[in-house]
Amino acid sequence: MIRPGEIVADRASRQFKVYPREARRLKDAIVARGRSRPSLVEALNDVSFRVEPGSAIGLVGRNGSGKTTLLRLLSGIIKPTSGHVDVGGRVGSLLELGAGFHPDLSGRENVFLNGSIHGLKRAYVREQLDEIVAFAGLEEFIDLPVRTYSSGMYMRLGFAIAAHIDADVLLLDEVFAVGDEQFQRKCFGKIFEFKRRGGTIVFVSHDAAAVERLCDRAILLQAGRVRFDGPTHDAVVRYRQLLAGDPDPAERGAGLKEWGSGEARIDAVELLGPDGAERTQFLAGEPLALRVHLTAERPLPPPRLSLELRDSSGLLVTGSGHSTADLGWEQGTQTLTARFEVEQLPLADGRFHVRLGLTDEVGDNLYHWLDDALTFVVYPAGDERGVVRLEGRWTGEEIGLQAERVTTT
Repeated sequence: MIRPGEIVADRASRQFKVYPREARRLKDAIVARGRSRPSLVEALNDVSFRVEPGSAIGLVGRNGSGKTTLLRLLSGIIKPTSGHVDVGGRVGSLLELGAGFHPDLSGRENVFLNGSIHGLKRAYVREQLDEIVAFAGLEEFIDLPVRTYSSGMYMRLGFAIAAHIDADVLLLDEVFAVGDEQFQRKCFGKIFEFKRRGGTIVFVSHDAAAVERLCDRAILLQAGRVRFDGPTHDAVVRYRQLLAGDPDPAERGAGLKEWGSGEARIDAVELLGPDGAERTQFLAGEPLALRVHLTAERPLPPPRLSLELRDSSGLLVTGSGHSTADLGWEQGTQTLTARFEVEQLPLADGRFHVRLGLTDEVGDNLYHWLDDALTFVVYPAGDERGVVRLEGRWTGEEIGLQAERVTTT
């Protein structure tokens, strides 16, 4: 007998039939019958693991590795083609943004609708309603149709409902890919509270730092198979190594922030003000320094350090690369602190993101990439506007002899 909060997957596999051409009309379906044979796509193959009640386990892997398919098996949305998956107790899930929402119903009505989908009594949902709305921060919008909501509002309401379900198991799929930093902190607080109460968590995210923060154990999936099952840090290291050969992984859009082979690493990044203290807020024109701590697992030739600065929309403001040989890295070096100084900050106003990368000298081997090494804010010191602070001065200029006036009589 499986216990509440316990999860057991025993040699579970899942296949899907994929047709080469979709039949959009009845005529197409009749004409193509017998000619169009489906191909079988194996999303999961022989997956086995057990999760004890009260545990938090992460699922990591590249796009298409089977993470979401496995979550859908756990939630009961689909059944395995072979093997079996058992989950004890009530399951709360947030697998897709706004899944189960009716666009023409208000946020309030969708709370009751989602509650009924999860098997909750209307009286229980009514008791939790005020707390759900307050958690989502939608007090002013709860009676508007959800089709008027932004994607962030969708996510906040969906997470608030899932987090307040009296569940034994909580399934979370990329729930932090949308939403501001403040709401993400609220989400983590609610998840940790659920974990302290003895709930079981299965968490999928491309943000390895979030997985390490929440989970003690992680499963690495590759092509539908379990490639590693053990300590989260070890799983994350192997996951980053899978991405090392891809300079621009598709997973970036889903929250991936860090990857690389790991032979050399960017251990810490700091922004310093003119007094040498660590800061994240600056005035336009102020001096600042970027300090980067580098380490290597073994002696390596001097790696190349890349720097990108982007604004809040992701637009590249500036980028550069520099060999660490010029910064003191020698053949036997395994630790180095590099410093980049700016005498006058040429930025005017906005929030900016620093991206850093370490590669070999020619750029063929990516050791480590931090897509969001740190974020800082610049405030105008005067009447500057826009992103860039343009240095210069205005002067008057002598025009010379004026043109002779032409008069008519």
